[in-house]
Amino acid sequence: MNLKMISYMLGRVILIIGAFLLIPLVVSIVNADGAFLGFLVPVTLMTGLGLAGIFLKPKNLRMNISAGFVTVALAWVLLSFFGSLPFFISGAIPNFLDSLFESVSGFTTTGASVIPDVEILPVSILLWRSFTHWIGGLGVLVFVLAVLPKSESGAVHIFRAETTGPKAGKLTSKLKVTARILYLMHIALTTVELIALLIAGMSFFDALTTAFSTAGTGGFALKNASIGAYGSLPIEIVVMVFMFIFSINYNLFFLILIGRAKEVLKSEEFKTYLVILFISVAAIAVNILSVYDNFWTALRYSSFQVFSISSTTGFATADYTLWPSFAQSVLVILMLLGATAGSTGGGFKVSRFLILVKSFFRNLQRTIRPRSVKTLKFDGEPMESSVVDSVHSFFMAYTLLLVGGSLLISLNGTFSADFATSITAAISCLSNVGPGLARIGPAFTFAEFSGFTKVVMSLLMLAGRLEIFPILFLFYPKTWNKTF
Repeated sequence: MNLKMISYMLGRVILIIGAFLLIPLVVSIVNADGAFLGFLVPVTLMTGLGLAGIFLKPKNLRMNISAGFVTVALAWVLLSFFGSLPFFISGAIPNFLDSLFESVSGFTTTGASVIPDVEILPVSILLWRSFTHWIGGLGVLVFVLAVLPKSESGAVHIFRAETTGPKAGKLTSKLKVTARILYLMHIALTTVELIALLIAGMSFFDALTTAFSTAGTGGFALKNASIGAYGSLPIEIVVMVFMFIFSINYNLFFLILIGRAKEVLKSEEFKTYLVILFISVAAIAVNILSVYDNFWTALRYSSFQVFSISSTTGFATADYTLWPSFAQSVLVILMLLGATAGSTGGGFKVSRFLILVKSFFRNLQRTIRPRSVKTLKFDGEPMESSVVDSVHSFFMAYTLLLVGGSLLISLNGTFSADFATSITAAISCLSNVGPGLARIGPAFTFAEFSGFTKVVMSLLMLAGRLEIFPILFLFYPKTWNKTF
């Protein structure tokens, strides 16, 4: 384990986040909103620590897969800690564990909040809160790779640990170029949404923070009633369209940019995702007809919530906990399934679901015909057995964390968490969705949970965003062996 190399990379990460904090710091000074020290203190602290890490640059820049995973996991822990300081020091969230929870929720693009009234927060805090979604959407380590003067050995392991999906694919032969292209697309799409929201009638600040939250598929809003507070169909349509866009694999956008748009329609995951969205919207709209005056109103709310939950954004225009149980059940399934691989969305991922289904039918065929040989294919290409095995391992780890997390959440000491609250809280955190059912529905916050429960949920959010294994590496004893 090259600990010096890990410290060197962490120093760069800390400096990058410190630089990001300068933006809300300036906003706080300009608006005199009283949160100035909340940003100045962590910026000063991070600058010192970051420079110390960089000055201790090791001679050996090599990094193996375990070091790459540990670097990413530790970076996100540090990211969450320093990101919580503006909330805590400014007094916006007086309790440190609550501040940490809010920070983890922001960077992991979960959107679960402990703040009962966000509308009274300082402007700079609101900006930072939404900005954490944008930073965490593609990943801060991917950003570091994009701005490095050159890519060190082992950077591919960092990229693999932070990107989502069963297989991390590079857009170009050079990892640094891939990272830059990803962030340029991220910036471009965010800018387009900002303009669209301005045209739809939002103020600039509301549009900017909403674009940040949507781009990261996070869901932190400026209003207590989320997007529903605006009561505007044009705004809902813009947000809904971009929730869908950011839940799509960025590789598909790259194919469109280089003139290979036809290949997008060959993507099994994309086509399956579209079918799932269409069926879910139609089924829920029919099911909630009794709640609304007409089919078009039902379709409006059904569409927004399906796109919000499936993309794991978590914005709301209605309290779906008041809907029939069938509609709620469909939304829970969408929470589990999540968005597509290579997007800023969370969840199990549609591609993994397809691989599991194909693997199931192949094994079923082998049971019936033991001598038959069938190669699993995805998008017309044979799948490596290592990819299939990794999906099975991920499914097992995901299931164990989900069950264990829901059991620990049910032990919450401040109130008796019912089954719906416990299980959907675990699903919401692990899939990085935000709201759930019962006492964590869109009309509630996570403030009532005990400190221990919030720590558990924070770990679930980190595990979900990093797709479990980098976080598990931190607790695996052999990880810290020099020869591992």
